[in-house]
Amino acid sequence: MMMQGENIIRLDNAKLTLILVARAQGAPEIAYFGKALSGGDLAAVSYLRSRNQFHNSIDVDIVQASVLPTLGIGNFNPAALRGRRENGDWSADFNLVQVKKRAGSLTLIMEDGTAGLRLSITYSLAKGSAVLDVCQTLTCLRGVYTLDDLAAGVMVLPDDASELLIHDGQWCNEFNERRFVLKSGTWAAENRKGRTSHDHFPQIILGTPGFGEHHGEVYGFHLGWSGNHKICVDVLDDGRRLVRLGEFLHPGEIVLKKGESYTTPRLYMSYAHGLNAFSAGFHDFTRRHILHWPAGVMRARPITLNTWEGNYFAHELSALMAQADAAAALGIERFVLDDGWFGVRDDDSSSLGDWYVDARKYPDGLGPLIDHVRAKGMEFGLWVEPEMINPDSDLYRAHPDWVLTTQGRPLITGRKQLVLDLTRPEVLEHVFGWLDALLRGNAIAYFKWDMNRDLVAASGVNGRPAYHDQVRALYEILARLRASHPGVEIETCASGGGRIDFGVLPFTHRVWTSDSTDATERVRIQRGYSRFFPPELMGAHVSNTPGHQTGRRHTLSWRAAVAFFGHMGMEMDPRHLAADEAAELAQWFALHKRLRPLLHGGATLTFDAMDHRHAHGVINEDKSHAVVGLYQIQSQSRKGAAPFRVPGLDPKAHYRISMPQPWLKPTRMWSEGQLSLLGGKVAVPGELLAAIGLIIPELRPESALILEFHKVQEA
Repeated sequence: MMMQGENIIRLDNAKLTLILVARAQGAPEIAYFGKALSGGDLAAVSYLRSRNQFHNSIDVDIVQASVLPTLGIGNFNPAALRGRRENGDWSADFNLVQVKKRAGSLTLIMEDGTAGLRLSITYSLAKGSAVLDVCQTLTCLRGVYTLDDLAAGVMVLPDDASELLIHDGQWCNEFNERRFVLKSGTWAAENRKGRTSHDHFPQIILGTPGFGEHHGEVYGFHLGWSGNHKICVDVLDDGRRLVRLGEFLHPGEIVLKKGESYTTPRLYMSYAHGLNAFSAGFHDFTRRHILHWPAGVMRARPITLNTWEGNYFAHELSALMAQADAAAALGIERFVLDDGWFGVRDDDSSSLGDWYVDARKYPDGLGPLIDHVRAKGMEFGLWVEPEMINPDSDLYRAHPDWVLTTQGRPLITGRKQLVLDLTRPEVLEHVFGWLDALLRGNAIAYFKWDMNRDLVAASGVNGRPAYHDQVRALYEILARLRASHPGVEIETCASGGGRIDFGVLPFTHRVWTSDSTDATERVRIQRGYSRFFPPELMGAHVSNTPGHQTGRRHTLSWRAAVAFFGHMGMEMDPRHLAADEAAELAQWFALHKRLRPLLHGGATLTFDAMDHRHAHGVINEDKSHAVVGLYQIQSQSRKGAAPFRVPGLDPKAHYRISMPQPWLKPTRMWSEGQLSLLGGKVAVPGELLAAIGLIIPELRPESALILEFHKVQEA
């Protein structure tokens, strides 16, 4: 039996359940989100959520955890909707008027007759998915409504979800993981830079105190949007956590006239036991529902040479052809020509916008280089930065009005460049036109799409902020490009990891994780990246030593081992490798190709960090084959490291362990047992590998060990 005037609304699959309580007045309450519940009777939920009246409070009980907290009705928590009508009315109070249920989705339609607004909230939960997504559409029914803020979604979590893990950073230092304990008040982060940003990635994880890779209750949230955003976590009076993510809107950015609507970005959320299961769920969701590969299926991720750190702006055709020869000999499968091929581009001060081939460097166009690369069995890729323009360019001299600016304010450059106003139809058509012509005129299989500055004072032709419309215009260009050239792959790069999110990923196939190619920095960066995104998208390159960003010197083995699990490649002139280095790197590439179906198709294995050592692995669906990399960042603090336990294997099966690097030679310090165990001579039960673990030989600082696990039949 339910309480009078209330109704239980649920959406679930085999992994997750969402329960809402719809009342006679007001927006529905969020009663539960988390692991899947049984399909039994939930009528008692409304009684369980009924609470007493409180002293020193208003006489009407206001639901604290509704799907849409609003202002002006007695709700004292931060609102998920803020705005005003032309008469100054700023309050809102929505009532549920319709519920639409379809397979895997639930839509709530609510109206506020006084404010003249309609709101629809759609929750989607695909069969077998561990990720629930939600978005909202607000429609103005009369007059004019200025929208200041609308969350993409709201979720309430239990009071014990008190520990917060975030990802922040800066250029060359993305995806830092930081933890906070939320005891009271509000935690918030806002990004106003016009792109996803290096500083505040639009994702958070909350969990029970001390949650780790394989323990604790974990809830994660990611906003699929490539622009400004805001994240808030409020501790309610009863201790529960109210989570809100959405687009950050500048004053006057969204003004709705009668019949017009604003749709939020999509918010993605998940629940799991432990971070490892959480990441596995997000990776599976990304593969099945976010990515759109040419021909519908991901092919093997080609090992890539990018020319940037090997050449910078110095393009000489014969040298590049020689680099292609050396790259092909190593096993490279894609050759990407970076910045400096167009206009009169000898440094970063000119020519963005002038996307014609530099005749000084390429007198016969790009054709001879492309033909040479393809003759060596490699694809050809090209760097572009379509959203940008240099003041020193033919395009700017012809169209100075094509840039984003605010009238009466100074033009502020970043990396000596301005931003094209893609919200203007003529600019959008111009950008799409030259990209389309470039692909039609050349055998280009891949674009490295870069975006190297934040947006400042970005107003459109109407004088209002244009941040939202700029992102939508970007998506439109990418969608049209994909439709016109379905076989071309696109990498999303924004000074490295400044634009990695579920908004841009439906149009792209690879991310440039960070401009830092320093292997030691990359261990941490890639660990943070992998919380939400799968490894096959993660550009990870073997680079020069000393590193161009940090000046540190690293062995080739360390650099290659760190790049091994991602979309592997190199970022150097291959002609400068010594003979022994070239031979070893070719072996690394060959090993990567052998294991690539597992590395880029299996489930991720994550491990709690221990004694300056990180580990990362992957296992196939039937648990017959796994690969794990152990990375020693600094020297061990103790003589003996704790045993390395390997959860995730089949506990009833036996495994043989091998070290697939043929160039790795054990030292005289290894024990007889270690030589036998890691040499594949002993079959070990998966149950013991998880419960007892194995003692890893001592590793030097900035060195790695790759282990391969094969299930065997013998007892």
